[in-house]
Parts: sequence; C-alpha cells; structure tokens
Amino acid sequence: MKVRIGIGTGSAGLDAAALSALADDLVDLRFDSLWLPEVLSVPGLDPLVALAWAGAHRPGLKIGTTMLLPGRNVVRAAKQIATLDVLSGGRFLVTFVPGLPRGPERSAVGVPPEQRGAAMDEALPLLRRLWAGESVTYHGPAGDLDGVSVAPRPVQEPFDVWFGGSARAALERCGRLGDGWLPAMCTPEEVAAGRVVVDRAAAAEGRSISPEHFGVSLGYAREALDDATATALAARARGRPIETLVPVGLAALRERMERFVDVGFSKFVVRPLVAPARWRDELEALAGAVGDLQT
Repeated sequence: MKVRIGIGTGSAGLDAAALSALADDLVDLRFDSLWLPEVLSVPGLDPLVALAWAGAHRPGLKIGTTMLLPGRNVVRAAKQIATLDVLSGGRFLVTFVPGLPRGPERSAVGVPPEQRGAAMDEALPLLRRLWAGESVTYHGPAGDLDGVSVAPRPVQEPFDVWFGGSARAALERCGRLGDGWLPAMCTPEEVAAGRVVVDRAAAAEGRSISPEHFGVSLGYAREALDDATATALAARARGRPIETLVPVGLAALRERMERFVDVGFSKFVVRPLVAPARWRDELEALAGAVGDLQT
C-alpha cells in the first residue's frame, strides 16, 4: 500500500496570503494534499473557490474537499468539478458527504437529513454520465434534463468519487456507487468492520474498490481538549469515549495511524481540531512525527 498524508484545515481566518503560504508549506514539507471542508453554516471560505486559488498558486499540489452532494444542481456540480480537475491538471480529489444533520447546517443544506441518502443515490450516476461526455435526458428527483452535456470533461478518467460516512446505508452506498471510502470519527476496529460491508456491497453489484482507496479523516489534538471542543465532539461520538476517536499528542497520532495502516487504510486527511497559532510550525512538527509513514 502507498501511504499518503493530506492535511485538512478549517478555512476560517485564512486569507489569500495565508492560503498561499499554507500551500507552499505543504509542498515544501512533502505532504500529499490540501483538504478544505464544506460546512455552509460556519465561517470560512467556499472550498471550491479557495482550492482553485491554492491550486493556481502551487500547481503541483493535490487539492481535495469533503463536498456536499445533496442540495446541489447536478449539472452545475458536474461542470464545477470537471473544471477544477482540468485546471489542476487532474489533481482534484472529492469525497462526497451528506452534510451534518443537526444545528444550523440541518436546514442550510436544503435537503432534510432523512432524504439525503436517496438524493446522493440519484445524483451520482448522473454525474458519471455527464463526466463521460454523454448527452443526458433525465426526469426525476435530481432534476429535469433534456439532452444536457457538459464540457470540459475531467482529466481523470474515470473521475474517482469517494464517500464519507459510517452508517450502514452509507457503507452500502459506497460499495454500490463509490470508488473509495474516507470515514471520520472512527476507530481502526470500526473501519475494518465497515470495509467488509463496503466490499460485500461492491461485490453484489459485480464491482470492486481498489485496496488503495481506503482512508481516514483523522482529527487530533496536541493537548487535552477544552470543554467546548469536547462537547462538540461528543455530539458526533454516539456515546463512544472521545479518547478512542481523537488521539491527543503527536506520539498518539502516529500510533493511531499505524493501527489504521495495519487494517488496510492507507490514505489520511490529518486535521488539527484546534487551529494552530502558526501553520508552518504545526506542519513541521507533523512532518517530523508522521511524515516518514508515507511510502
């Protein structure tokens, strides 16, 4: 397996200069990619626009986002994704997510949480047809299309789509429709069990997912979590102890990553849960602690 480490950041507080410097630092320190999240109701840059900026500044850098699929116009999404893949030279990475089901984000997404899975099931086959250059006629929940095609087409052919999520329905959707799985807030034991579900769902459709296409979005902390951060994480932990999901300290981060590699998960988006005072210092520390895991 090829171990690769991308860096995930929130975009709140990043301006043009800071984003450019971050892109430079990631390349200089040999990290694989820059990832920005899409959460509509929190402060921060739009990820597609910000990644276009970062990719133009450092053309060799891979750029990725955990992107909301429910609520998007499927033709516009196909064109935006293809355009960014073309402009980045085939270095754009996407993990589709349904969006958070609580707080302001619940309504901001524009699709009720209980309908988002079906919306993703409907949209992804249309995206694949549009990226393949087809003239698409479709009338259904995802829209009304009459002989619609898009250009440019992605450089990556086929364009790989990964999924997040760890609910049973999300795992089966990944197996049926996806090219990779990137869950978050999970243990090595949980992802190993989840991969069995993904692989079985893929086999049932006569397809398979590359063993290189399993990864983890892994949040970590340098010090004990403050009360506000711990409370926010507890809402996503579903009763599991936070310490089993969030490594504290760089030594713990490395140990957790090694355990994920041991169960066949080799792609990482590593995210500090508290924004560092200076990104360069944080990245240098990360490079020293886990950079040699990349093979």
